[in-house]
Amino acid sequence: MADLRSTTSGLPIGGGKMGQLIREKDWSKTPLGNPENWSQSLRTTLNILLASKFPKFLWWGSELTCFYNDAYRPSLGSDGKHPSILGMSGQEAWPEIWHIIKPLMDKVLDNGESLWFEDLLVPIYRNGKIEDVYWTFSYSPARDDDSKITGVLVTCAETTQEVLLKRKLERSERKLRLIIQQAPASIATFKGPNYVTDIANANALELWGREAKDVLKKPILEAIPELKDQGIKELLDDVYKTGNRFAASELPVQLLRDGKLETVYINFSYEPLYDANGEINGIISIGHDVTYQVMAHKKIEVNEEKLTMVIDATELGTYDYNIKTKKLDGSKKLHEIFGLFAAEDLDHASFVSSIHPKDLEVRKAAFERSFESGILEYTSRLILPDGSLRWIEVKGKVYFDEDNNPLKVLGTVRDITSARINTQKLEESEQKFRLLADSLPQHIWTADTEGNLNYFNKSVFDFSGFSPEHLDREGWLAIVHPDDRTANIKAWTESISSGKDFLFEHRFRKHDGTYRWQLSRAKPQLNEDGEIQMWVGSSTDIHDQKEFTNELERLVVERTNELAQNVKDLANMNKELQSFAYISSHDLQEPLRKIQTFSTLLLENEYENLTDDGKEHFNRMQNAAKRMQALISDLLAYSRTSIAERKFEPTDLNKLIVEIKMDLKEELAFHHAIIESDELCTINIIPFQFRQLLQNLISNSLKFSVKDREPHISVTSEKGLGREFNLERLSPTINYCHIRVSDNGIGFEPKYSERIFELFQRLHGKDKFRGTGIGLAIVKKIVEIHNGYITAQGKPNQGATFDIYLPEN
Repeated sequence: MADLRSTTSGLPIGGGKMGQLIREKDWSKTPLGNPENWSQSLRTTLNILLASKFPKFLWWGSELTCFYNDAYRPSLGSDGKHPSILGMSGQEAWPEIWHIIKPLMDKVLDNGESLWFEDLLVPIYRNGKIEDVYWTFSYSPARDDDSKITGVLVTCAETTQEVLLKRKLERSERKLRLIIQQAPASIATFKGPNYVTDIANANALELWGREAKDVLKKPILEAIPELKDQGIKELLDDVYKTGNRFAASELPVQLLRDGKLETVYINFSYEPLYDANGEINGIISIGHDVTYQVMAHKKIEVNEEKLTMVIDATELGTYDYNIKTKKLDGSKKLHEIFGLFAAEDLDHASFVSSIHPKDLEVRKAAFERSFESGILEYTSRLILPDGSLRWIEVKGKVYFDEDNNPLKVLGTVRDITSARINTQKLEESEQKFRLLADSLPQHIWTADTEGNLNYFNKSVFDFSGFSPEHLDREGWLAIVHPDDRTANIKAWTESISSGKDFLFEHRFRKHDGTYRWQLSRAKPQLNEDGEIQMWVGSSTDIHDQKEFTNELERLVVERTNELAQNVKDLANMNKELQSFAYISSHDLQEPLRKIQTFSTLLLENEYENLTDDGKEHFNRMQNAAKRMQALISDLLAYSRTSIAERKFEPTDLNKLIVEIKMDLKEELAFHHAIIESDELCTINIIPFQFRQLLQNLISNSLKFSVKDREPHISVTSEKGLGREFNLERLSPTINYCHIRVSDNGIGFEPKYSERIFELFQRLHGKDKFRGTGIGLAIVKKIVEIHNGYITAQGKPNQGATFDIYLPEN
């Protein structure tokens, strides 16, 4: 303090730059006047202010004249208030913030309060502009010689950089939290030795099966107690204590999710977190749920085991042949086919040497073709070590390098000796079939998959008088009446296109030039994959029945004319017409039962005598009978919708959806399908019929789903006046319930939106999608029974939508 003693003029000595400026200033022109007249309290306060290394400011006197020290001066900037405000009144010096600081000073001056503020924004003019400046400061009363509060002493520190840095850190932390929340991985941070959960993103919460409120600000082992006995704490402790990172792949962890303990497989890591002093203060966990991948790998392993079992069960030998090195690796079954033990060598040379000499050229030609097509396929004879012969069928796929040079062949070898032996038996069986067909009085004929007739039994030639050469030249239409040919061709073409049974009445020309009515039937013969292999048909003479029917119809007409006065009663016949399909379906079952009865007899007595192809044809016949049974069942269902009792009652559609989900539980699970339904309305309907309607639509969505795309079926409803739905078919003043069923399946061409509801209509081949083409016809029939209206919309591979509008009452 020696250098701050007062001069004879009353001004302090020393005090740095500001002390010098105070001494040099002409104070007589200020409200404080000549320093010689300043009070001792002011001098003492100035000595304290100038001697302090901490920023200080003083307002003194009635005008609150400004003083400040060297430590405060940098806060005023390089082009601002310094040094002009020294000795200036407070209001004149600080006009831009006077409205902020004057009320604070009044509290000090009037009440003697000492005030403290931290990181307060007080903008000031400096560096040629108004700047936002943050301060931590105190206001203290400064008293004169009479202990009267005469000024305000400010002790302050500019904290602008600290505040801005703090805000930057906060923004950075918010950004980090946002990044963590949006990250595709499961990320969480745990603070302290108790591992209190500080951050957990949505993926982490989903993985744990918890909500944020269940885990945040809680020790993770308390929030997820099932982790305690799984070694997780030991892993966390090791990372926290040693700083060593921990990582694991496909680690099985049991988590309680949706009330059920599940095993989840995780790829994750634990990393230490450090504070500003470099000390570990937490752990960050980053992980991915790989349960699906792990289960997929396990499924692949199971499938590979199944494939091995299937190959073993199909009696196929497998091989891997390296074309460049001539190395051949074969399965145990391949050794057996070649008459060798598994321990015996079967190299390429011994493979070739076992081929019958006359078949070597066949093998060579097959390999040459395979180098072009990539597919190897041939049959040949083997000479076994004991000298016996065996027929084999060789198939394979050729793999090429980047230059399209063949590298290796992977494939199978099948012993077809029995099949070759059975070929002769098949030919004998076919001869028996021809003999049997020729012995029947009916006309028997067959056709290929294109509908070309390629066989007629003897009865056809005897009846028509035509020779086989004549029919080959003129075609089978030569025996059909000219008036029946156009309709005959149309019906036959439709059956060939759709795969449906052919049934047609037409007239055949007899050798004497007369025509007799025939009922022709034909059924497709399918292979095990449901593909048509051929058609087998018969034509039965119904001329006498037809004549009788015509006469009966004539009598009916006469009788109808006689009863013309009762024409009003004919309206009741509509109900009988509605039951026609039902009765017809029952009648169709009689020939079907005969087919099934004779099939059973063949199965019990002749099946083992058939060739493989014969057995295949027989199996196709049985499958066709089963499909016929399904068709009849659907016809019965269709007819029942017309004749069933129509008892309407208020029905909650939500309950129907629940029942349908239970009925289709296995099919939904098989397709991994999701049925999403809003809160559906309650409406006056026939419950069992409408349940059938919804089940038909949902079943169609499953049936016509896209491969490798999980079916998503949506059912919604809304109520409104007809005019709100903008459909001409709806009455504008009637309340309707609009029910929409949509899916993400294969869809259909928009041009078929009307045709799709027609009876027996199929937009897709039956080899791809099963069904009878009746389901949507039933749906439309039920809607019509409810006095409603239905539309369909769709696009290929973009799903289908069905909109149903039912009157509310």
